[in-house]
Amino acid sequence: MEGISGIVKPEQTNATKPQFEEGRKLYTEEINAAVRGAKAGGATEIVVMDCHGAGEGYSWNSLIQEDLDPDCEFVVQEEWTGYTDFLESGCDAALFVGMHAMAGTADGVLNHTVSGVDWQNLWFNGTLVGETGINAALCGTWGCPVLLVTGDRAAAREAKALLGDGLTTVEVKQGLGARTARLLPPKRARQLPDGHVLARPDACDRGAGVQRPRFGEHAVGLGLVGQVGAGEGNAAKLVRERLGPIAPAVIVDDHLGAFRGERPGAGRADSAGGAGDEHAFSPQPGLHP
Repeated sequence: MEGISGIVKPEQTNATKPQFEEGRKLYTEEINAAVRGAKAGGATEIVVMDCHGAGEGYSWNSLIQEDLDPDCEFVVQEEWTGYTDFLESGCDAALFVGMHAMAGTADGVLNHTVSGVDWQNLWFNGTLVGETGINAALCGTWGCPVLLVTGDRAAAREAKALLGDGLTTVEVKQGLGARTARLLPPKRARQLPDGHVLARPDACDRGAGVQRPRFGEHAVGLGLVGQVGAGEGNAAKLVRERLGPIAPAVIVDDHLGAFRGERPGAGRADSAGGAGDEHAFSPQPGLHP
């Protein structure tokens, strides 16, 4: 939800705040734009799953159901990553809408990884990942390619670094800090995923041009069984319980210091500049479609 155009302040994503209703509306309409784009690309069955934990009964349930595009179905789940039937039964493509960058990304709007309170870093086999990496790993476990990631420039950059240049990204804003951004107006931002989500004729060909997420020496989707490193901090427990099957080794750096596994690397290398996609946000007038 944090990667939606028009959303910059945490109050827009928190069910206990008045601004949440504005955030829900922006979120729902951008999801609808992706649904329209998927239909235009030939998708015949579209399932929408809300993965935002807003609290107060709105966790995984933030979308305004009455306003959703009638050509989709949607899922309300009890726990994040709890529903995987659509992946297990076979899914041609996954579209990640409204993604944010991993924790600590300087130009990532509302950046965090799962929980800004409990988590600082998450590695899969030595590869530092955020929520795009977690969700891509979940999809990859059942061989479902990720064809689209929308969000701010930092989220797009992070996604391409993991999934390759064949990935389509749509940048709806440029982060100038964690709570500061230069944005496309929401109506304009929605025109981008609407027209470009699955525009390529080969887009549903099991993710042609998009690589499987790689974590260390392993590509997800090869039947590898998870093994979480020792440690009993809150973050480590969640990974062990919910994400264990995703990757052969997971290391969490717990914010409170309860988990102190061997760190695979000392930091993060962020590439400079935009994501290089044809739909990239450009702050210079006249350079954006």
